[in-house]
Order: sequence, then C-alpha cells, then structure tokens
Amino acid sequence: MNVNQVQSKKQLEDAYQVRTKVFIEEQHVPPEIEVDEHEGDAVHFVGYLNDQPIAASRLRIIDDSGKLERICVLKDHRGQHYGVQMIEAMEQYLTQQNVSKSKLNAQTHAEDFYKKLGYHTISNEFMDAGIPHVTMVKELN
Repeated sequence: MNVNQVQSKKQLEDAYQVRTKVFIEEQHVPPEIEVDEHEGDAVHFVGYLNDQPIAASRLRIIDDSGKLERICVLKDHRGQHYGVQMIEAMEQYLTQQNVSKSKLNAQTHAEDFYKKLGYHTISNEFMDAGIPHVTMVKELN
C-alpha cells in the first residue's frame, strides 16, 4: 500500500470515501459527527492499493502532541498491516515536525492493536459517537 499525505482535492475525496464506508455505513456514525469542524485544520492521509483508496486517517497537532484521528481501513483489507502503515506515516510526519508525543482515542476493540504499536492507555472507557473508546498515548523517538 502507498500512503500519501493528501495534496489534492481528489486525494481528499478518496480519504472521505473510505471514512464514509467505514464510519458512516459500517459503524453507523452520524455524518455530522464523522465530518466535523476540524477537517480544515487536519493533515489528511490516504492509503492506496492498486490505485484504489483503501485506508484513511487525519492528524492534528494540538499543544505539544499529535492527535491521530479517523484511522480506518476498508473491511476487505483489514488484518494485512495497512493500519500499521497509516500509523507509521502519521508518526513519521510528527517526527519531521519535531512533535515527540502522539495521542489517539481508540475504539476499545482496537486497544490491543495500538498497544502492540507502543501506545499506552491513559483513560477510563468513554463513549464517542455511541462507540466505547479509550485515550492512548505514545512517546515518539
């Protein structure tokens, strides 16, 4: 998979297409929550396999941390380490920006996935868009 930092309207549309399939259609997140007021402040990423968008994410730098958000992979492509590639691309971007800490709100079913990537849970479980989440952090090298 090729992970790209979004540079064009087409790439952004591709990222939104993946997010729509995963969050709105599959997980039933209301569209007005999935696409929010932070879209313009975020750095977006999209992953392509054979020129087809299959993964997406966005990243915001808040205070001294990078906040990884909207990380998703199309259902037919899960379990093939594409999510890992998306995380690595965002962490690399943060390192290039001299940001040394990353943070994310993980759906609880994905908590172990993030733990394997070095993230540590720092919150109790909470609900976001009707889905249980925890906040996790990682110190970047």
